[in-house]
Amino acid sequence: MRKTLVLLAFVPLVTAVPVANAEVSSLKWTTPCPDYGLPQSPTAGLECAKLRVPLDYADPGGRTIELTISRHAGPDPAKRRGVLLMNPGGPGGPGLPMPAQLMARLGSSGLPEAYDVIGFDPRGVGYSTPVTCGMAADQRGAIIGPYANGPRDVAETAVKARAVARQCAAAPTADLLPHMTTANTARDLDRIRAALGERTISYYGSSYGTYLGAAYASMFPAKTDRFVLDSVTGPHGGVRSQRRFAEGFDDRLPDFAAWAAARDDVYHLGRTPSAVIAKFDELAAVRGPEFRARTWTAFYDDANFPALAADWAGEAAVRAGGPLDGDNHAALQLQVECNDTDWPADVGYYQRAVERERVTHPRFGPAAANVNPCAFWPVERAEPPVRVGGPGPRNLLLVQNLRDPATPLSGAQDMRVALGGRATMTTVDQGGHGVFPKRNACANEVVLRYLLRGVLPARDGSCPA
Repeated sequence: MRKTLVLLAFVPLVTAVPVANAEVSSLKWTTPCPDYGLPQSPTAGLECAKLRVPLDYADPGGRTIELTISRHAGPDPAKRRGVLLMNPGGPGGPGLPMPAQLMARLGSSGLPEAYDVIGFDPRGVGYSTPVTCGMAADQRGAIIGPYANGPRDVAETAVKARAVARQCAAAPTADLLPHMTTANTARDLDRIRAALGERTISYYGSSYGTYLGAAYASMFPAKTDRFVLDSVTGPHGGVRSQRRFAEGFDDRLPDFAAWAAARDDVYHLGRTPSAVIAKFDELAAVRGPEFRARTWTAFYDDANFPALAADWAGEAAVRAGGPLDGDNHAALQLQVECNDTDWPADVGYYQRAVERERVTHPRFGPAAANVNPCAFWPVERAEPPVRVGGPGPRNLLLVQNLRDPATPLSGAQDMRVALGGRATMTTVDQGGHGVFPKRNACANEVVLRYLLRGVLPARDGSCPA
């Protein structure tokens, strides 16, 4: 039985009123939208448009690249309060389907009447000007090195990681590579805002999309309306975010252990949570790095637990990846992660980090701390990373699961500190990656109340399981 919802204190935002358009939209909308080659189009019912933006914002009159944008328009323009831009994270996730996905889940919530819902494939992704590193299937997980059992494993991974970095430098789109950054994607967001004819934008971003949203709010504070950051990264990318994967694994493992123990008559993994955790250690010692990686990936959603339990029981492996998880996704993810921050180039640094993680987070730490292609990145950063924070309106809502395997609570807490008085955070007593719109009624109410009515919690709060 669901517990009684926690009552959160709310105050309305004084800025939560519709604003007039700054100009007429310059976009030309057409149908149908691109379908990613899937038999059932994930963009059905949407309209799409193209927008040219500078490749290098330091040279705004120079070369341009193309963005593809999708839209679900509100049925009554007179009642529409603004636009809601969405980003799925990654980096590298395709965003065109997001308005259709939101309509399928929340079509009766009032959001379609309040907003034109806007998705886009970020620069480098999918139907926007795409990038490649020419990676084979076994190279596409290079951003997270395999679990390393010692310094020799790190050295072997370094050889493979260096090869991927060289491939990115030699790829047909290598000239685009230096400009695939969070700062430039935030600037693209502002070009989309202007092309839509809007003075401000509202925004929903998940996972890496929270970092992108925080970057935009820091770079363009006066252009922000209602911002929701879901499953929050820390305010810094690079090594710190990578290491947190191990913390997230440890936070989340007890959830699966309790679930499996309650079904020991089906899967025979242990009658108690501690027995299930011991089973993981036993299996991981035999099955190796891929087993650990599959387990961590399955922790993203409780819906994966039956398949994960079957995998542990030796019946079937959890399926990894999908039709959109190819070279383009992996290449853009690498390029943004590597360009955004400085990564240590000394292999010894990663060897020492792996040994430290073996003590603090032995189950996944030696994977999260392993070397990746960013250590050998072939280009220098063109500008410093975005400094998250600074002055601006109080209009940022952070929502965060307590036990998130990919963006654990500690990173969200760091982001909350960096955003200061501009933000409030609601934590949710559940595991998995992603809060909204999922099964927690309290969390869904917090988000919808803000997006629809402009009511932001007066202070940080929490929602029960």
